[in-house]
Amino acid sequence: MNGKVYLVGSGIGNINYLTLGAYNLLSQAEVLIYDALVDNNLLNLVPDNCLIINVGKRGGQPSTKQNKINYLLINYCSQGKQVVRLKSGNPIIFGRINEEIKALQDANCNYELVPGISSALAAPLLTGIPLTDKENSHCFTVLTGHQPDLLDWETLAKIDTLVILMGTRNLETIVNKLISHERSPDEPIAIIQNSGSEQEKVYIGTLKTIIEQVLGLSLSPAIIVIGNVVNFRYMSSSSPLPLAQKTILITRAKEQSSQFSLLLQQQGAKTIEMPALEILPPSSWDQLDLAIETLSSFDWLILTSANGVNFFFQRLKELGKDIRLLGNIKIAVVGKKTASCLQQYHLTPDFIPPNFIADQLIDHFPESLKHQKILFPRVETGGREILVKELQKQEANIIEVPAYQSGCPDKIDAQAWEALQNKQINIITFASSKTVTNFYKLLQKALNTSSKVDILSLLDNVCLASIGPQTSKTCHELLDRVDLEAKEYTLEGLTKELVQYFSRG
Repeated sequence: MNGKVYLVGSGIGNINYLTLGAYNLLSQAEVLIYDALVDNNLLNLVPDNCLIINVGKRGGQPSTKQNKINYLLINYCSQGKQVVRLKSGNPIIFGRINEEIKALQDANCNYELVPGISSALAAPLLTGIPLTDKENSHCFTVLTGHQPDLLDWETLAKIDTLVILMGTRNLETIVNKLISHERSPDEPIAIIQNSGSEQEKVYIGTLKTIIEQVLGLSLSPAIIVIGNVVNFRYMSSSSPLPLAQKTILITRAKEQSSQFSLLLQQQGAKTIEMPALEILPPSSWDQLDLAIETLSSFDWLILTSANGVNFFFQRLKELGKDIRLLGNIKIAVVGKKTASCLQQYHLTPDFIPPNFIADQLIDHFPESLKHQKILFPRVETGGREILVKELQKQEANIIEVPAYQSGCPDKIDAQAWEALQNKQINIITFASSKTVTNFYKLLQKALNTSSKVDILSLLDNVCLASIGPQTSKTCHELLDRVDLEAKEYTLEGLTKELVQYFSRG
């Protein structure tokens, strides 16, 4: 395939306001070249094998030269790569997009522009400031305050509403220019800092008062809105989202998607993803390969995780086989996520136990297990043995084969560790016993201690949320408590329980 560069707008940085087109491109990117972004969770959307390059363009700070950025785009596109050039806001609004397009055109590189939601539009909206009003604002103008001496202030002073990007460094000059061109000193002004993030701050004043009001404050990045519409500011939501102002640490597998993050962010939460599991191939494929060669001899295939599904079918394909080998074999799965993963291979399970837990698979199995030959591809070490023991009690012929192995990452994620140390985490979620165990190990390593007291002190006033009974049991063993447990043992169920828990206060 020929290479292509997608010049993508990230919006205001918050993953909630990313366009679907941008989301899809990020999930398929081979190379990501990005400017300074507000939300690091955007970087988690790219595949694990994607090359990520930070070109860090932020005003007033060291950043990559434009000709270097142009070179990177051309170089990787010429190698046949699908390159996402992720720019803040909308790429054609003060995004220096012309230089990059010209360079791509000169090099005969394919490119495509993908819009983002400009902060000039999103920030006022999220703050509840209408940019137009049929009586007070018939039009608005978006401008940059980067070089105020180059602007026609006589004309700008006559426009109902002004939206100024990159203007806080020259705020005093902007205010003086407007007042000197007969804009009223009592004109309302809003400065919206870090829009859409947990750190958002809004300063409301007038042209006469705002300079003193923000004196000595570091305001960048911020949007300035000037006009009577500031007085018409309303609530941006009729009722606050239940997880607003909550920062949630999600412990997860390194390769896991960010779907859970999106569920929580839709309820107002800020999320930080912390890899607490590494999923790898088994130490040997021999047992699984032998089982696949004799697949027709089995009555049932039991799959208890998405990892088991993926590794089993990937190995099937690598051996030159296909799903027709499963034509006479019944499939039982544990959990909605496992069933959903199976459906990606165009298969529907014959049996899913209620409550989505393995413990109930035996009690509700649709037929006698006696003398049934069952294939169980599973984690190589450290998995629960209760299912196997119960199947053996029922006189089933159970064949366990390692399909993958899970381990603990070498060190704790830097962003997660900083947030824990600074007491910025309100909630920690655990979706399996292993994430609890590995989370505890990672804290021991980060603190360089085996003291449980030191570890638990980091979690004071943090809500510990579990996906189900077995995970809760491990929380009690290692962390001495669990504060809430999902009634439905899925990520959707855990989200629902968090919403209800904090809605009750």
